Amino acid sequence: MVPWEGATGVTCLVSRPKTPKTPKTRHRGLDPRPPPPRLPPIDRPTLLCLSYRPPFGEGAAAAAAAAATTMDDTRPLASLSLTHVYYDPSDPLSLVCAWLALLPQALCIVYATLAFASREAEVALMFAGQLACEAVNFALKRLIKEDRPRRIHGKGYGMPSSHAQFVAFWALYLVLFLFVRHRGPPARQTATDDSNNNSRNSSSPPYRSRALSRVERAVAALVAVATAAAVAWSRVYLGYHTTKQVLIGLAAGAACAVAWFAATTHARDVGLLAWVLRWPVVRWFRVRDLLLEEDFCQAGWERWEEKRLREDDALVRQEKAKKR
Repeated sequence: MVPWEGATGVTCLVSRPKTPKTPKTRHRGLDPRPPPPRLPPIDRPTLLCLSYRPPFGEGAAAAAAAAATTMDDTRPLASLSLTHVYYDPSDPLSLVCAWLALLPQALCIVYATLAFASREAEVALMFAGQLACEAVNFALKRLIKEDRPRRIHGKGYGMPSSHAQFVAFWALYLVLFLFVRHRGPPARQTATDDSNNNSRNSSSPPYRSRALSRVERAVAALVAVATAAAVAWSRVYLGYHTTKQVLIGLAAGAACAVAWFAATTHARDVGLLAWVLRWPVVRWFRVRDLLLEEDFCQAGWERWEEKRLREDDALVRQEKAKKR
């Protein structure tokens, strides 16, 4: 008997199998009676539980029972490496590049948040195109089958770079939207808003929904392009991709952005998007298409400002009524 203590505090004795011996007669052949029956030999070790030390209190009995069945379980475990990035801890720039590698995941969260909060059709269309671009990258990698640089531990193929393709689509589609698709409110609506503003109290500043100015569009476009370039360069700096793989990824992302922008423009021109927006399920989700004509942050702030001005006017009238 050999003592053995498991990881959960179960102390047992293991009995080793023994080689059966040939039975002997009582008087070396003088006794004609048959020998007494013997138990069959044990083919494998048997665990005999002698004592138990509870490791965690409640639920330890189940852990002890599972220990007998999982002692020899050596199955390898996998890692969900959505945010796993290798970098040089002694290099501060390498750490910055590691954070830049998480930008696609952050943008997906921004996409989902904006689509849910604003219910804008344009945001949903851009997010759908971004996911389609990822599907194209998935197919290209398995079609080209080019490995990553040797010194990196990344999994999967390296041609084209998925990070570079992702940010290229995001940046170029955003630039096309800002300078081609985004426009101000119609002239009739602007004139109506101006007349409404003039009819208010003279002390109230004029507020009306407006499109982004050219300076605002240019700044947003430059930030998007610079961010995309930084993410693409970081993939080469960290050693995850070669320069060629990153350049091909940028080209693929740009091509996907132009193709998807053209497809959505055609869907708007032929009335396909307007038809979809009339579906009952789409109306139930309160999907709208106002981002082309207004900045929804500015529009929401203007509505709040108008509400505040009305409340201030009501307070002034109440004060005048009390003085009378």
